[in-house]
Amino acid sequence: MSVFTHLVAELGRLLEPVLAQSATAAAIVLFTVLVRLALHPLSRAAFRGATPAAGCLPMLLQLPVFFVMYQAFSSAEVGGKANELLGHRLFAAPLGARWTDALGEGGLFGAQGLVFLGLFGAIAVVAAWSAVRGRRTAASVAAAAAEAKAAGPRKPAGRVAPQGKAGATAGAGTGARTGAGVGVMAEVSAEQQEVMRKLGGVLPLLSFGTLITAAVVPLAAGLYLLTTTAWSVAERVWLQYRKERAERSGEQMAQ
Repeated sequence: MSVFTHLVAELGRLLEPVLAQSATAAAIVLFTVLVRLALHPLSRAAFRGATPAAGCLPMLLQLPVFFVMYQAFSSAEVGGKANELLGHRLFAAPLGARWTDALGEGGLFGAQGLVFLGLFGAIAVVAAWSAVRGRRTAASVAAAAAEAKAAGPRKPAGRVAPQGKAGATAGAGTGARTGAGVGVMAEVSAEQQEVMRKLGGVLPLLSFGTLITAAVVPLAAGLYLLTTTAWSVAERVWLQYRKERAERSGEQMAQ
């Protein structure tokens, strides 16, 4: 934890000439971005799986980082010395303060309370964005699965039938394998449709659980949650955009 404390403190000192007392808060945001950049290859690989749980592995790998962040802004001492991070602030609110502390200092609309309200508002916006995109993705995958099931086995268009007895036998074998493959895909798609329908109504709501967590952890940990959640949503938007662009380019080349 002392290594993390030293790193954040040094980043804060670098940003202090520009951001003054909020430099350490900006250092936390920057540190979170660096962590997410390191995990981006895993997020990209998870996205290619096209499942509702895509990105769970990067999320799990962040738990130790979040725990260290929590401890760093909850402990009075680090490495036998006074924790220098506890004296840093985001505007009027100490980075080690919790929402209950802010309510005790000046109430809901006090100087510290307004900082927490701004944090909660930003998290709510990101969570709503994530929920809307999650529902759209679930509906899109479920619709594609239903369409694949309704289409059933079909022969590829524009293919020339093999000639001769051997060709006919090979063509029949190929057709049988293709039909069986499509049948299996239709069956899997039906299962996926049901799973997507159920998860599509539940997973997006989990985004708002971040609000509850942010209300009970130190302000610094709340900043980490806001930054990593916003990164996750923006990252998936970017990956989806690249995927759709690649698909359009493939279609244009095929024509």
